[in-house]
Amino acid sequence: MMKRKKINIAVTGLNAIDSPGPGVPVIRALRESKLYDVRIIGLSYETLEPGIYMHDLVDKTYQIPFPSSGKASLLTRLKYIHEQEKIDVIIPNFDAEIFNFIKLNDQLKKEMGIHMFLPTLDQFEERHKSNLPEFGKKHKIKIPYSKMIFSTAEIPSLREEFTYPLVVKGKFYDASIAYTPEQVVSHFNKISAKWGLPIIIQQFVYGQEVNVTALGDGLGNAIGAVPMRKQYITDKGKAWSGISIDDKELMSLTRRLMKSTRWRGGMELEIIKTAEGDYYLIEINPRFPAWVYLAVGCGQNHPEALVQLALGKKVEPFKKYDVGKLFVRYSFDLIVELAEFEKISTLGEL
Repeated sequence: MMKRKKINIAVTGLNAIDSPGPGVPVIRALRESKLYDVRIIGLSYETLEPGIYMHDLVDKTYQIPFPSSGKASLLTRLKYIHEQEKIDVIIPNFDAEIFNFIKLNDQLKKEMGIHMFLPTLDQFEERHKSNLPEFGKKHKIKIPYSKMIFSTAEIPSLREEFTYPLVVKGKFYDASIAYTPEQVVSHFNKISAKWGLPIIIQQFVYGQEVNVTALGDGLGNAIGAVPMRKQYITDKGKAWSGISIDDKELMSLTRRLMKSTRWRGGMELEIIKTAEGDYYLIEINPRFPAWVYLAVGCGQNHPEALVQLALGKKVEPFKKYDVGKLFVRYSFDLIVELAEFEKISTLGEL
C-alpha cells in the first residue's frame, strides 16, 4: 500500500442531532481515505455538538463564532487556530456559514496556505431557495411554483396562486407542509423566528423524494454522484435510512446540471419524482448531505476527492457506484466527563 500523505483538515457541522450536520460522516469518509493520513480539527458552534467528544474521529476541537458575527471575527479565530494546527484544508458543512467562507477563500489561501473547494459566490446565490424559479428557467429543470413572502398579511391571498397543501420553507433550513392558511401562519412564525425573512411558499408536488450527493470540479464535470431514495423519514423530513438506486434519468439530470452550472464542490440535490416520471428540483444544498457516507459505502469517497480538488490535484471522475446499499442511522449515548464540557465552554477548545 502506498504511503499516505499526512494532512490537517478542519471540519464544521459536528452536530449529530435528529437533523444531523454532515461533519461527522465527512470525517468518517476522510478517516477511510487511501491517500491521506488525516488529523481532524473540529470547528464547533455549540458546546454540545456530539462530534466534539468523538475522540476517535476528531483530534482537537475549537469553537468558532456564529456565522452572524461576520467574516472578520471568523478570520481572526481561524488565524489563531491555524497558528496552533497548521490547517491544510477546511471543509465547511453548513449552508448558513458557507457565505463567510466563500468571502474568505482567497485570503485564507494567500495568507495562510489554507485550501478550500467551495462554490463561487454566484453559484451559491443563484441556487438559494428564493432564486430557484429563475435557476430552473436558466438551467432547464422543472421547479415547483414558489414565491417569497415577507409578512403574514400576504397569506390569505396565497389561495389565488396556490392550491393546498403547500410547503412553507425557511431561507436556510426547515420546511413544513401546510393544509390550511392557519397552518401557514403558524409555520411562518416558527420558521421566521429561527431563520429570518423571507419565507418561501412552494407548491406541494406529489411523488417520491429522491436525493443525490454529488461533487463538481468547477469545470462542468461531475466527479462523483450517488442517488438514493429515502426509506425512513423523521418528522423533520430527514432521511433516517435510505438506499442507493439505479436511476439513469436522475444521473443524467445531475450531470446536465453540473455541466450548465459548472458547479464547484459538494452538493445535494433534493428532487421529487412524480408518478408521471417528471423530476422536480425542490432544493440544492451547497455542500455534502448528512448521508454522504452512503456514497463511501457505494465505492465513491466524495470527501476524499474534494480534498484532492482543494489541493489542486487532477481527479478522475468515479465510473460506477454500488446499487442497493442501505444506510441506517442510529443514535447512541456518548459518556462525557464534565471537565471536558467545562473546557470547551470556557476555553473554546478541547
